[in-house]
Amino acid sequence: MDLTNKVAIVTGGAAGIGKYISLELARAGAKVVLNYNRSAEAALALVEEIKAFGGQAHAVQADVSKFSDAERLVQEAVKVYGTLNIVVNNAGITDDALILRMTEDQFDRVINTNLKGVWNVCKQAAKTLMKSGYGRIINISSVSGVMGNAGQSNYSASKAGVIGLTKALAREFASRNITVNAIAPGFIETDMTQKMSQEMMDYWLNQIPLKRSGKPEEVAYAVRYLASEQASYITGHTLEVDGGLVM
Repeated sequence: MDLTNKVAIVTGGAAGIGKYISLELARAGAKVVLNYNRSAEAALALVEEIKAFGGQAHAVQADVSKFSDAERLVQEAVKVYGTLNIVVNNAGITDDALILRMTEDQFDRVINTNLKGVWNVCKQAAKTLMKSGYGRIINISSVSGVMGNAGQSNYSASKAGVIGLTKALAREFASRNITVNAIAPGFIETDMTQKMSQEMMDYWLNQIPLKRSGKPEEVAYAVRYLASEQASYITGHTLEVDGGLVM
């Protein structure tokens, strides 16, 4: 699954699952443009980490919920590396509350980042991907978008929307030999899960047939596969990396 000389954008690519995606694509040979919004220090540190093992990386600040920022992100990637082949839409936020307590602003913020942000980047990258001769779009959804989750009406709606958007774009881009797929991570070890109570951890682990949480690397491996030539006959698919949670 060699990605030598391919150019990839990873939104939210400096921390959490995005960091592991950026590292995995760089190890596969891709030139990685890792996008961040506020975590400049983490982004610059990751660029240096990638360069230390011989990879190529460049950090770009952009708020993908803003159409103009998404445009600037794509333009910067092309300016630095000459083209664009792979887009991984990973940037996302949560702002949980039961609907009786959730504000309109909470709903809008999550939708604008998690769903409109994906559309913004896909829209801005489309022409360059079509010209590149090799195109892969991989959108990070969630099992919350497949099965729903109480207290996450905004997040679940945004991630379900990402799956629908993925299927629509897969049909639109198929004739141009661009594949569009989604990955729906389940209960993955992140900073957020580390803050959970043991009672909540036990609850979720009991729902998972494999009886363990996932590692961020395991999501990154799936991204690398879908970005590769070996996945050229897969499009419009949602790959659940969840230990069987929504089986």
